[in-house]
Amino acid sequence: MKLCKVSELRGGEMLARAIITPEFRILLSEDTILRPEYIKKFMELGIDEVYIKEKNKIDSQEVVLLKSDVENFFKNRVKSILEKHTYSRNVELMELSKTADHILTNILEEEEVVEKIYDIRERSSDIYEHSISMCSLATLTALKLKISKRKAHEIGVGCLLHDLGLRYVTVNYTNQDINTLSKIDLAEYMKHPVYGYTTLENEKWISKTSKDIILYHHENLEGTGYPLKVKKLPYEVQIVNICDTFDEMICGIGCKRLKVYEAVEYLKTFRDTKFNSDIVDVFLEFTAVYPVGSQVLLCDNSIGKVIRQNKEFPNRPIVQMIRDCDGKEVEGEVYLDLIKVNNIFIEKELA
Repeated sequence: MKLCKVSELRGGEMLARAIITPEFRILLSEDTILRPEYIKKFMELGIDEVYIKEKNKIDSQEVVLLKSDVENFFKNRVKSILEKHTYSRNVELMELSKTADHILTNILEEEEVVEKIYDIRERSSDIYEHSISMCSLATLTALKLKISKRKAHEIGVGCLLHDLGLRYVTVNYTNQDINTLSKIDLAEYMKHPVYGYTTLENEKWISKTSKDIILYHHENLEGTGYPLKVKKLPYEVQIVNICDTFDEMICGIGCKRLKVYEAVEYLKTFRDTKFNSDIVDVFLEFTAVYPVGSQVLLCDNSIGKVIRQNKEFPNRPIVQMIRDCDGKEVEGEVYLDLIKVNNIFIEKELA
């Protein structure tokens, strides 16, 4: 804490002590982030000095489901197996059951795995990376829902194989809205769950739950999905449907690529209609709305960079200020913890 002259303040500083009027009314409370209009008011009231908290450096901290080297290993493993697969040879696919177990084990090895908020970034439409991400998201969601490890394993297997049918589709589905496809191409694309399911329908090594995931992962609770427009979906499929929808949106598979916060808003909009609301709520508990490294526009027109998430508050991270509300570059290291200020919130993530 240090005593600063009001004339030297530039905005973005944090009060270390409340500002109290001669009538003993609190003008601004401790931990308030100072804005230019507050500083102007101080001068009008004849307040010459205020106590400001020292600007300690806060290290950026990204929390991911799988470390990059581990994720790349699994992605290459899945890619190697699926690329060699032909319609009539399914023995190699059994290896993906072991991969699902390895992913589950890696997630469980993380300390306080179900208590963290994870930074999930939008990325390229690599179908193998999508399968790994889906597997991780759905497995973690299942664990938070206290589903047994056996069922979590079956969910993982289903996720790694859910888009197997895309191997037999020639339609371009990356980073474009499938509804803009021709009727013939759209009908072909929508068959990919059936192609994947029929490939594995008679296999004994894969559970019914995993097969259901492959067939129904694009179905919605209100019957607006495809290919069969069913409404009664197994609980495990409902989990995967939410994770698949979210991950496809942020990597651009069958749709235009969206920002994470846009995909989050989509799930919120359709909870209770397309999606199971309880599962959506659990999924969003651990999904950072604005991943670490994102540049964000705040409601006062200032700009910051997300450097750390706040536990239990996925939409209110810690931000390092880059530009103030007048567009001027912020000097030094100024941080804004959005759970400590009620009057500042993120408007949107910047491109």
